[in-house]
Amino acid sequence: MPRSSHMPRSSHGGRHELGQNFLHHQPTIRHLVSLVDPALGPILEIGAGSGAITRMLATLGPPVTALELDEHRARALRHALPSVTVLHADAMRHPLHAATLVSNVPFHLTTPLLRRVLTSRGWSRCVLLTQWEVARKRASVGGGTLLSAQSAPWYEFELHGRVPSRHFAPAPSVDGGILSISRRAKPLVPVAQRASYEAFAREVFVGGRSLAHAVGSGARRDTGAAARALREVGIARDARARDIRPEQWSALWSALRR
Repeated sequence: MPRSSHMPRSSHGGRHELGQNFLHHQPTIRHLVSLVDPALGPILEIGAGSGAITRMLATLGPPVTALELDEHRARALRHALPSVTVLHADAMRHPLHAATLVSNVPFHLTTPLLRRVLTSRGWSRCVLLTQWEVARKRASVGGGTLLSAQSAPWYEFELHGRVPSRHFAPAPSVDGGILSISRRAKPLVPVAQRASYEAFAREVFVGGRSLAHAVGSGARRDTGAAARALREVGIARDARARDIRPEQWSALWSALRR
């Protein structure tokens, strides 16, 4: 199915509503697919589109399931790749059950889809092509974010390069970035503490006061205890929440609970 082929308008909307910016740069596609470990097992592609990535995933060996919201593209892809299970489905509703998740994420769905991925169980690794700024921030390049801080005890994020907008058709207004997410085999914070830990990280980010005060408030400790915990894990008192490295978040949490 060539990328220049014309498709009828989907019942879910046109290209703009569906966020269809198809990746056509073959070296980038090969790089993205090379980050998938076939030994992990079945692969689920979110938003298969014209099938440029799907075709290469199908050569890896494990079973591939492709989700596509555009019913016309889903039908064409099902015909073109009979070895792939192609489902006309919405990734915001369909279970994300596979060892590896792969997606050229529709840019307008980046944040909600990423949140859904991080709250879904059953996968071990994700390889995502997102907006450059999102990929950079989630990998804590240039400073962390609340979402990366809240996710750090359970997931590892890694940035694998920038994708110029000209490598998409039609070209979006911003570049893309390749981001991998691996689920930690052993969480740095017990799952039973996840809700309280996430509330703690949120308080530190939105505290709007000194870091020691925000950390103490979030952990229900006095500022002195918070300052000692910051020193223990090597975080300067004048640092900002965005300066805390992923592995330091769980260490800080553990120090405060002792």
